[in-house]
Amino acid sequence: MEKENFNHGFDNACWEHAKGEARKIMYQVAKNRGTIAYSELVARIHSIDLQAHDPRLDHFLGEIASEDDSSGLGLTTVVVVHKTDEQQPGSGFFELAESRGREFQDQTAFWIEELNRVHDQWSAH
Repeated sequence: MEKENFNHGFDNACWEHAKGEARKIMYQVAKNRGTIAYSELVARIHSIDLQAHDPRLDHFLGEIASEDDSSGLGLTTVVVVHKTDEQQPGSGFFELAESRGREFQDQTAFWIEELNRVHDQWSAH
């Protein structure tokens, strides 16, 4: 979930470069119609050091999702999921979706719908 006036503590150029790295990874995952665990995503980002449970990760993914959604790409962070349990995105994803005007009663049904939308978007490339 994107937070207003959030100080992530990284150099802005490094932060933006890391977002580019994350996008490249997520777009490839979507193209392959898959998902990726938070821990696997952060392990593949080299511009900044984030961990899967780092509170800054919510903001990081929130910025990406908001920017991509505004560009017509959908909530591309939908492919980033928990490694265990329900293997869905965390609560921050659903909060962001609601803040972006998405309405849903059932989180799982919404997640599957958005995941399919993003998969379709990228697998067509």
